[in-house]
Amino acid sequence: MRHRTFRPESLWRWLRRRVTGDARVREAAIWMNAQPLSLFHRRLAGRKMDRPEIGRMGEWIAARWLESHGRRVLHRNYRGVNRGEVDIVARHRDVLTFVEVKTRTSTAFGRPADAVGPDKQRLIQRGAMDWMRLLGNPRIKLRFDIAEVVLIEGELPRVNIIENAFQMPDSSLAGR
Repeated sequence: MRHRTFRPESLWRWLRRRVTGDARVREAAIWMNAQPLSLFHRRLAGRKMDRPEIGRMGEWIAARWLESHGRRVLHRNYRGVNRGEVDIVARHRDVLTFVEVKTRTSTAFGRPADAVGPDKQRLIQRGAMDWMRLLGNPRIKLRFDIAEVVLIEGELPRVNIIENAFQMPDSSLAGR
């Protein structure tokens, strides 16, 4: 495998494409995965990252953390037909997990998981049911996790996984 070295301006272009979802940077992604996570800086190349970019970076960090801890990421940013959404669909041993990623740049207003209320849970559950429908509604274990990613200026990113953060209502499992 050939590793590339990046000048700071090319690394910035790569990161912008990576955070915005451009798939043409596979080789650079392989190179970056070999590198340890660095300190978080909200300003890159003199430009402040906006909220969607920070959120996408948090999802990328969470997916990388999940893979490094024995989980297989199957899909990212799944959008179902019934207005459901799931940030990360992963397999953890014999359990299919639907992971909601919450990224914050401060803990001043509480934990990131506090933002996953009943409405957001229903949205994730709808996405999970759409995913299961695509698979033909198999009888497999499923779980809903929350990945909290805290990005504080000048510190390493912190990731906390809350396994089984909420349950699927029993009524939605009646037809399975």
